Amino acid sequence: MPKGTPNPAAMYGIYSRPWGFEVSIVRNGTRYYKQFGRASYGSEEQALLQAQDWRDGIVRSVPPVPRRTRAEKLRINNTTGVSGVFCQVASDGRVRAWVAKTYIGHDEILRTDFAVNAVGEAAQELAVEERTRQLERMAGLARLHPAEETIRKGPPALPAGLLSPKRSKSEIRRSTNSSGVSGVHFKAPNPGHPGYWLAITYTTGKGSVSKAFSIKEHGPEKAKLMAIEERERQLEQKLMPDTAATCTLALSLQREASRHGQAAVEARPQQ
Repeated sequence: MPKGTPNPAAMYGIYSRPWGFEVSIVRNGTRYYKQFGRASYGSEEQALLQAQDWRDGIVRSVPPVPRRTRAEKLRINNTTGVSGVFCQVASDGRVRAWVAKTYIGHDEILRTDFAVNAVGEAAQELAVEERTRQLERMAGLARLHPAEETIRKGPPALPAGLLSPKRSKSEIRRSTNSSGVSGVHFKAPNPGHPGYWLAITYTTGKGSVSKAFSIKEHGPEKAKLMAIEERERQLEQKLMPDTAATCTLALSLQREASRHGQAAVEARPQQ
């Protein structure tokens, strides 16, 4: 969007990238940032929906600071120690007046000048007191974008079930993939070799499982189909709970319970 023009509400805090979308929202000096790739969610539409849903969650859970809190923050060039209070200096270097000024709204700016030649040394103190009164008229939260309040107060924009779960790395089809199915690849050791179709699945902490299907033995179409079916079996196996680990944990818990039970019996006073 042109400089100074807010993004459309749907794209508030969301930026389009060649690979998908990224969300970047700053709250009280903290940046909330996350990427949503097309490959990870299956399509550009789904990646955008995921980005909007995450953005909406941040807007609702981390609202902007109150307008008064932001107005009370000292600016870098403030020399008085009180925000919204500054002095006017005459050409000879003397302080001519102390001023309290507060921006309430687009068409309402409060300003009161206290001339030193009229109220003397009390001018600065009077300006500070006036600034406090002016701030009492400031209410609400800082308005960062027209979509902020709509998102924060409105119901979730996406119906349940519309968001797809993020794909695992093993389910993402790479640009070099030759089969149209993630984890299934054509391989040929050398130019004269008929080649084979390979099904391979990687599991974090366990390494990879693979199986090859020779084109010479099965033919190109059948070998590819067998590799796709094998890939599906590998993914099913990957998603199954680790039976051995589950049994080990159950046995450990059982032994621990037995030890506690035995200790309770031994600690029971004799009749």
